[in-house]
Amino acid sequence: MTTTPRGGAPRSLGASLLDDVLAETLDPAYAQAAAARAAGQSPARPRWRGRAIVALTMAIAGLLVSVTYDQAAAGADGREEVREALVGDIDRESAISDELAVQLEDLSDEVTRTRDEVLAATEVGQDVLDELAGAERGSAAVRVTGPGVLVTLANADPTADDDPVGGTTEEDPRGRVRDGDLQLVVNALWAAGAEAVSINGQRLGPLTAIRFAGEAVLVDFKPVMNPYEISAIGDPDTMAGRFLLSPEVRSLGFISESFGLRFDYARKDELTLPAASTPELRIAVPEAPAGDAPATDPTPGG
Repeated sequence: MTTTPRGGAPRSLGASLLDDVLAETLDPAYAQAAAARAAGQSPARPRWRGRAIVALTMAIAGLLVSVTYDQAAAGADGREEVREALVGDIDRESAISDELAVQLEDLSDEVTRTRDEVLAATEVGQDVLDELAGAERGSAAVRVTGPGVLVTLANADPTADDDPVGGTTEEDPRGRVRDGDLQLVVNALWAAGAEAVSINGQRLGPLTAIRFAGEAVLVDFKPVMNPYEISAIGDPDTMAGRFLLSPEVRSLGFISESFGLRFDYARKDELTLPAASTPELRIAVPEAPAGDAPATDPTPGG
């Protein structure tokens, strides 16, 4: 389509639009605002309105931040109060438990002294007392002291990641001491001639179990922590040769060297092992005196 301007040759519509664009380079709205500022008049949209909106937005944001901070601080204070209350309860209960344990030990010593005095008064009682002392030693019910050996097992040190920025220390599961390792050492010590054995102060008796529970090792149902110190009372010279030459111990030494476990062995001139917990009677019953009715058989169907 073409147009014919006055007094001239025909021109195309595209050329006419191009002339308009080149002639008017400033947008009419900008031109109007510039003219208003030059005349001292306010633009169609006052500035104070935009400033008020910005101020109101900032005020609302500040209020939200303040409320959020107050709630977070209140929650942190509440958690700290609960934690302090729980710690206080634990401390009080632990103190009561320790006090009761001391009372139990004192009463047990008093009962033992009274029993020994009564039994030692007669010849028959003395014979019974000697048999009882042997049974107590066999059941690890008394504290013992003497020379022996100390075997230490400990987990391997964690290895650091090669990444210097985000690297972390990781523990190899193969470098951890397990219940089977402790059982192997204890059995080897018994076979080497040990008369009494304990792990981290927990005395081993005839019914003591060593087992894994989650991430902890339990000895007589009490947790023991790494490193593990196995104390054994007996002739150090005899136990040294038999223990170190045991095939199971040599195998454990090879495993410890391969995975970085700590495996130490030392002779001790004197070790003191505490008494084990008193086992609960399950089958045995008091013997009936002569002339009385026989005791009831505790077994099912007896």
